[in-house]
Amino acid sequence: MKQIVLDTNVLVSGLISSKGAPGRILDALRIGVIQLALDDRIFSEYRDVLHRPHFADYFTEWERDRVLEYIYHESLFSVCPIHISNLPDPNDACFLELAHFIQVPLVTGNLKHFPKNQRRNVTVLLPAEFLDVYLQS
Repeated sequence: MKQIVLDTNVLVSGLISSKGAPGRILDALRIGVIQLALDDRIFSEYRDVLHRPHFADYFTEWERDRVLEYIYHESLFSVCPIHISNLPDPNDACFLELAHFIQVPLVTGNLKHFPKNQRRNVTVLLPAEFLDVYLQS
């Protein structure tokens, strides 16, 4: 099973619309083709973002809680000792740090948040690129 670090923006996009690459990535998660790799910081961000009031227009509290429960129980949790600084959005460092530590791809909708010179040999892909490269759509 392929493991990935998934940026929050891809998770949210996939929950809002099942169409498109983010939705297909969530489908792959649900059927066990891929597994999320995360740490407490990433799970906390998922939880905090999904609890924002404006997302109530897209999914119910029950749906949100089921998604978070699934992620919590079906993901590979790690403790990441790596620290990466100087990213355009310092709050995104946890995603790159974990991907580097466990040597898995990072899938994001915001490539500009992970400049090539800061990636430390981590493969950083847009959702559609991930599907093309790893899941052979």
